[in-house]
Amino acid sequence: MKTPINPKPWDGDWSTKSFVLGCDHAGFETKEFLKDWLLASGSQVEDLGCYSSDSVDYPLVAQKLARKISARQDGVLGLLLCGSGNGVCMSANRVPGARAALCWLPELAALARSHNHANILCLPARFVDHDQVLAMVQAFAFTEFEGGRHQRRIDLIDPDPNGLSPA
Repeated sequence: MKTPINPKPWDGDWSTKSFVLGCDHAGFETKEFLKDWLLASGSQVEDLGCYSSDSVDYPLVAQKLARKISARQDGVLGLLLCGSGNGVCMSANRVPGARAALCWLPELAALARSHNHANILCLPARFVDHDQVLAMVQAFAFTEFEGGRHQRRIDLIDPDPNGLSPA
């Protein structure tokens, strides 16, 4: 069963949303489009780079963003872009407290939030167009974590404050 989402990415009160953005060179153009769209829609946006289409090492940007997001408890969400989305996702998930999800459909973005309490959306910039990106960001931003049985599983993902694995 598909998770219902609002089908128009321009709907919703975007002024209540805050994002931290990051990308590599392959995601630069899409990140710039997304940043401009979010700002024009009233969202708060912090851009951690990259700032051109020149080649960069995506793990550095992804981990910087993941550290920033995992340290915050105020609902700010991370948006990471690279060519496939895989590199930034793997890099971000190395940071304790980061729950980065690679998505290519709005339904996956909604499930990442509702079931996995994802706080970072990773997007494959070479494989999605701007309309798809907006639909995924909307689904991610406006879907709440369901808690309940899902919280138990999140507790198994995130490490203990003392650094001990739950397993």
